Amino acid sequence: MKHKAESIDKLDGVYLFKLLLYVLLGSMWLKLSHGTDMNAPVPVGFVVGLLFSTHEHFRIDRKIEYAVLLVAMLVGYFAPYGLYIHF
Repeated sequence: MKHKAESIDKLDGVYLFKLLLYVLLGSMWLKLSHGTDMNAPVPVGFVVGLLFSTHEHFRIDRKIEYAVLLVAMLVGYFAPYGLYIHF
């Protein structure tokens, strides 16, 4: 029984790590701008997160992973961080 309890604790840590990874990936945006008028945001982290979740070995629940990516993408769009390229 003790071995089973340890394996559940390890799965919880992996699950939390994956959620944190999806939040960080989903919130990454590439914002391209030309001058001051044009702004074209590209959700690069969301695309990378989708690729990662489809090719993942240890799937827990793909629907939850997609929901976390979507929420993080929306938060990352309005947050003042990301990669800004001005040309």
